[in-house]
Amino acid sequence: MQWADFLANEAATNSLSPEQTAAFVERLKAENSGKSEAKLASELNIGAAAFKKRMAEVYDKFAKSYPELATSNSRGKLEKLRACLTNKYNGRQDAHPTIKEIHQNIPPAVPFEKFVGREAELQKLHQQLQTSRQVAIVAVAGMGGVGKTELATQYAKQHLQKYQGGVCWLSAQGIDVGIQILRFTELEFKLIAPDDWELPDRLRYCWQNWQQGEILLVFDDVTDYKTQVQPYLPPESPRFKVLLTTRLGFDRTLPQLPLGVLKPLAAMKLLKSLVDRERLKSEPWVARKICTFLGYLPLALELVGRYLDTMPDLSLDKLLKRLEKKRLEHEAIAKANPLMLYEYGVAEAFVLSWEQLDENAQRLGCWLSLFALADIPFSVEGIEDDEEQELWEKAIAELRKLHLIQWQSKGIYRLHPLIRQFFQMKLDESSNADEVKTAFVAQMVEVAKRIPQQPNREDIFNFTPHIPHLTEVATHLSRYISEEDLIEPFTRLGYFFQGQGFYEQAQPWLQQCEVVIKNRLGLEHPYVAANLNNLARLYRYQGRYNEAKPLIKQALELTQSLVGDNHPAIAISLNNLAGLYESTGCYNQAEPLYQQALELTQSLLGDNHPLIAASLNDLAGLYCFTGRYNKAEPLFQQALELRKRLLGNNHPDVATSLNNLAQLYCYQGRYSEAEPLMQQALELRKRLLGDNHPDVATSLNNLAALYESTGRYNKAEPLMQQALELRKRFLGDNHPNVANSLNNLAGLYESTRRYREAEPLYQQALELRKRLLGDNHPDVATSLNDLAGLYESTGCYREAEPLYQQALELRKRLLGDNHPDIATSLNNLAFLYESTGRYSQAEPLYQQALAIFEQTLGVGHSHTMRVRGNYARFLRESYR
Repeated sequence: MQWADFLANEAATNSLSPEQTAAFVERLKAENSGKSEAKLASELNIGAAAFKKRMAEVYDKFAKSYPELATSNSRGKLEKLRACLTNKYNGRQDAHPTIKEIHQNIPPAVPFEKFVGREAELQKLHQQLQTSRQVAIVAVAGMGGVGKTELATQYAKQHLQKYQGGVCWLSAQGIDVGIQILRFTELEFKLIAPDDWELPDRLRYCWQNWQQGEILLVFDDVTDYKTQVQPYLPPESPRFKVLLTTRLGFDRTLPQLPLGVLKPLAAMKLLKSLVDRERLKSEPWVARKICTFLGYLPLALELVGRYLDTMPDLSLDKLLKRLEKKRLEHEAIAKANPLMLYEYGVAEAFVLSWEQLDENAQRLGCWLSLFALADIPFSVEGIEDDEEQELWEKAIAELRKLHLIQWQSKGIYRLHPLIRQFFQMKLDESSNADEVKTAFVAQMVEVAKRIPQQPNREDIFNFTPHIPHLTEVATHLSRYISEEDLIEPFTRLGYFFQGQGFYEQAQPWLQQCEVVIKNRLGLEHPYVAANLNNLARLYRYQGRYNEAKPLIKQALELTQSLVGDNHPAIAISLNNLAGLYESTGCYNQAEPLYQQALELTQSLLGDNHPLIAASLNDLAGLYCFTGRYNKAEPLFQQALELRKRLLGNNHPDVATSLNNLAQLYCYQGRYSEAEPLMQQALELRKRLLGDNHPDVATSLNNLAALYESTGRYNKAEPLMQQALELRKRFLGDNHPNVANSLNNLAGLYESTRRYREAEPLYQQALELRKRLLGDNHPDVATSLNDLAGLYESTGCYREAEPLYQQALELRKRLLGDNHPDIATSLNNLAFLYESTGRYSQAEPLYQQALAIFEQTLGVGHSHTMRVRGNYARFLRESYR
């Protein structure tokens, strides 16, 4: 915390009035330590007696915390107060009371003592927030430049100590407000909501776990209350206060603070804080005329004051004449230019400032106006040419000097909406506007290209500041995107949101991409097919298989018609279609497509490419599902080795390969080999993706299943419950993965003889699978088999038998006659027949089950040995 901010906090903590605060801050500034009270009083434009009186009041208020002040003379009081505050600022033990860090992201503001003319509004705002949950600072008649944001900023800074729970500043024109709230809690409180929850659930998690104390949320520059504010409001609680700034009036039921122009005396006071007083005293009436001409608008006064400061020899009378001339010019073009729809006074001040800029600064202002109304990441440090870097640094300095851009933090700037509008107008008036916009868009597209398909937490953090500006390009500047790169901004925005589990936020970008591509490139273009694949992949993640299938088929047919059968894009579409068939249990249709995709990729790209690893992994997965473990293992191992070599050991795809190979070992009963791989995959995913990513949930679920298979039920249960809860929150109640988790948890309850808890979960899983996947799916057969097993365990043989029979028939139809799941069904049905005394029916089923297990899993597999044991027991019992 800077010393000036610390002093401001102390002023608020000790309930100093605005006048007392100004005197206190000015007196305690380090650079003013040698100045007299008379000099400081002059700088504050008050008399020496008034300054002395205010400081006496300050000492009285601080004496409540520092009693030693009461017994000192005036100079002694100052030195003792400075010493106490310095100790406190440096965190020494003898400083009392100690400072508690208040988490905030309030933007920079003008010094308190230079924020003039709004004392009454600040006081009224504070009073309103004590009695109301929400207050909106509303510009009178939609007027811009009245200082709404500055008033909100000053309020937040001056009353920071009141909000011990923090101040969260949200730009309504930036990235999705909900995501801004998540980022604030992550950075300030290390509070990370699970990545695989939907946004409303993540926000609810943040509200429930927010740091104690009152909290202020500021929604700045709201244009649509229902979409930018309402969905993101915290729960009804006296802890949360909400402050909005807007040019638009809302529903009158929302308490409002109307904000108009400054009063004449306040306008003069603002001008005096910017311009040398002696200069104003020499032409006092002209100074008043300038304030009147500028309509008492704070923004216009600020611009003109900065302009005068750069031209010390310019008389006020000459300045006024220049402004009057600019007004005539402005009136002549305002009707024809829709970008000139801002108040007189501001327009003339803009033009004067513009003419003061050199060509480079003008060019930079126009360039910055193409960014969205959000924090602009703009750094010249990456420019290698020293002379060019110096030119840009000088341009930034000029714009800042004239108050045309606002510095937020290192490498981050902001434009006032009206100034941005003016710069856009000047750019459109230039002869090279299209060239500049094309160059800007090309630069932003290069940023977009760096967003990976599977962004990790570091990627998300790094790219978040760029998202509002990529959104601006995709929404308003798409016609300047080259045909070659037309798909990039939309696709990468989709990746950014999809990678965080924000599927609803990702979908519009892929849908908008389709419209833009078709309008610009026509219906038959490779990008149309690529976007269809991306949208289908998104639907598949959401479990919307019926919507995904036609899109993938369209993508494949279109790609084949455009590039023929020998192209990497064909292999991608084939693989995607195979994956969809696999997800819906159509294994016979999936296998040849996976094989074609692998062969085509190898012939086109060779054996050392990430797509080869993906194809090997996917085909191996299919072999696993169909019980061909010996064919799956070498492919999984190849995929893992290839990914490690091409991508390094720290990549999400490596974690996927580790997880899949571990799953194979579990299917084969090789638990001691599987467990370390599963743990590696889980640790790697947590490190790369965060603790609560969808892939982490999958790893938790799989590790829990391994623990259950090895009898470690106490370790398995919390992991299964966590996976189920995450999937429900993230995917909703209607998703195949949720059904899988329900079925797994039911199995665990059955294993621990908690049959009453298991039955409803088995039934929910079965109903959900039938509704989502249809009646003919391997997962439905699994649910039928598992529910039958529960009924058998509880002696309900009549209920169990038809379910076992349905599961067996369905598995035979879907998986063929030689699959481990077939053997499992045969064994289960045989045991049921044995239990009910139908030995002649049981024996052939045991024999078939044993033969299938020996052939598919080997004679030493645990499943094979269990069936052999069952059959041996059966033989002993039946022939006794």
